[in-house]
Amino acid sequence: MDALPTEPELGPLDLLVIQPTPFCNIDCSYCYLPDRQSKKQITREVLNTLFERVFASDLVKHPFTVVWHAGEPCVLPPRFYEEAIGLLERHNTLGVRVDHSFQTNGTLIDGDWCAFIKSHNVRIGVSVDGPAFLHDRFRRTRGGRGTHARVVEGMELLRREGIPFHVISVLTGASLDYPDELYEFYRQHGISSVGFNVEEIEGPHQHSSLEGSASYERVVRFFDRFYDLAAGEWPLHVRELHGATATIFCAGDATPARSHEITPLAIISVDCEGRFSSFSPELLGLKSAQYGDFEFGRVQTDSFIAAAQTDKFRTIQADIDAGVEKCRQTCPYFKYCGGGAPVNKYFENGSFDSTETMFCRLSKQAVIDVVLTKLENGTAVPLAPATPSPL
Repeated sequence: MDALPTEPELGPLDLLVIQPTPFCNIDCSYCYLPDRQSKKQITREVLNTLFERVFASDLVKHPFTVVWHAGEPCVLPPRFYEEAIGLLERHNTLGVRVDHSFQTNGTLIDGDWCAFIKSHNVRIGVSVDGPAFLHDRFRRTRGGRGTHARVVEGMELLRREGIPFHVISVLTGASLDYPDELYEFYRQHGISSVGFNVEEIEGPHQHSSLEGSASYERVVRFFDRFYDLAAGEWPLHVRELHGATATIFCAGDATPARSHEITPLAIISVDCEGRFSSFSPELLGLKSAQYGDFEFGRVQTDSFIAAAQTDKFRTIQADIDAGVEKCRQTCPYFKYCGGGAPVNKYFENGSFDSTETMFCRLSKQAVIDVVLTKLENGTAVPLAPATPSPL
């Protein structure tokens, strides 16, 4: 008799992404968020129900991180998060460590924010695209003015207060020619940890300045140069380079670890009205001709485990799994990657059941090739000591 199919493993929870508000006080030209002009806020009641469901779900098996994201979190005052963290702690009867992470554009950092960050040991990431001539090209106010000067003020305040932070910079077609200028900017401002996000095609952002076959070689040249810079006078922890190096050395040891973006309910994303999704956090709030949207339920009425048993969830999961299997069968980089990010597959290829994307080529394959080449030709050098990498 054939064995009955086993139920897919759910979780455990790694990331709980909460949208306190979709509003953002600036207007980046490459942003994928569709409702960043809305000033809706998540309510105390939704937060209370959310945290109750999380800790009653049997998904909490180890420490996890709450990421306050999908809008500019700092447009709400610190007292909002004081209350939110208090609610979470009251429901955390398991005593599990929960870290809090904010990814902010940095323009609203002030003394009150610094006091809150220090009192709760909050992890802070600042989004800054390097020197002003790069940053202000894409990251502007709604009135079209550059935001660079205010971001630098926010970072300098964090430094004066002794608050560690990392930065995330978006790599665009414009920035690939300036690795030295980017490195000098990080050195000048005492930044020791950086992550590079390639400009992606997601949701309403339907085109990227990195489209086209020429971008691969440009990205390779960028990371090749940045590798040498990061190992130099001002050592930098670079998320992509450190991640690629660790992955290469571990690749022969075992089957690639299953990414939390393809593991059901390892990531739970909740918007300000209580709607929730899983897999890639960027999916929540985006629309789909095939699935309608990527909402699997609402915390006010639905449990996470029950949502994972619905036809919609199972269909999307099956399509994601099929795409991962195709990557396994066809892609020489699979052992370094594990199957790609579902959101990029869907919005670049039109299907989760697909393989290579621009995002994959530029953020994974190109970086792996740079590190492998340096290891093979003997030019690899020790990089900065490992620190908590940007999300």
